Amino acid sequence: MKSLYLIIVFQIILFTACAQEKTPELNSGTLIFQSGFEPDSKVIAKGSDSDIIGIDKTFSGQNDWVSDLDNHPDIGNFNLQYQGGDSTMRFAKIVPEPGNPSNHVLHFWLDKPNVGGSKGRIQGNLYGNKGMKEFYQSVRMFLPADFNTVRTFPDKISWLTIAEFWNNVTWNQNVPYGFRITLGIGKPIATESDLYFILDGQDCELFPDDSQKYTTLWKETNQKVKVPIGQWFTLEYYYNEGDANNGKFYMTIQPDGGKKEVIYDLTKITHNTKDPNPDGVSDFNPIKLYTSKKLIDYMGSQNKTLQIYWDDFKLWIDKRP
Repeated sequence: MKSLYLIIVFQIILFTACAQEKTPELNSGTLIFQSGFEPDSKVIAKGSDSDIIGIDKTFSGQNDWVSDLDNHPDIGNFNLQYQGGDSTMRFAKIVPEPGNPSNHVLHFWLDKPNVGGSKGRIQGNLYGNKGMKEFYQSVRMFLPADFNTVRTFPDKISWLTIAEFWNNVTWNQNVPYGFRITLGIGKPIATESDLYFILDGQDCELFPDDSQKYTTLWKETNQKVKVPIGQWFTLEYYYNEGDANNGKFYMTIQPDGGKKEVIYDLTKITHNTKDPNPDGVSDFNPIKLYTSKKLIDYMGSQNKTLQIYWDDFKLWIDKRP
């Protein structure tokens, strides 16, 4: 009897161990694309905007900006959008990392309100996706010392977008049921303050005259996690389409050399509240720098510029936290 008992216990332990070992495989997903912006990746002009082409040869696969990303059957085309201005006002360039010239990074530099003088925009677009109901993204990010001036901006900040996810866009009259999740950097008070990650989900409505209405369904700010300045960190995002009971948005941060920390683990609606047949994220901005003329002008008045460095962008489908 004792021997039989030990055999049963051993089998239970073995089964549990095997199940635990398989869990990472179940959650690992399918890697669609990865790039650290190393040669032969390069930014090229594309009309009034830009694009990235080439292959990051530091990776062995899923590293070609055209064949792996642009030509993927389920992923839309990538490009870099400015919506106005010229290189004296804004640019996106692949450059040697400051202080570590052997590493290449993507540099967003926004010095003037390049969109008709009213706001500033630099963003990576992945537009025309086919039914992305679940995906996972990772990217490294660095905010240089100039970002300390954002802390002294003499007002609250609720508009400094660094990523955006559209489950139906709001700029096409033929596309109903717009919805977006916006991730930004916020400042909760008008006086000098630390910066925090802010997040919201909104129904979006486009009217016949092309005016728009945004209705905020949920809004989050985590003031336990400060936005690092002068230090590289990795952000990871997980999106799962669903209603208020099963929609998910998950986000972590991991400073270089530090521990990974969860910023958001939300169960929220992640599509338009009136959409009878949600069909996934059609368009999104995995990297973005988009803000007001007021903030850009303030930075200029202090002889500073809004800048973000990006590195090691990766995109999966079916990967889960």
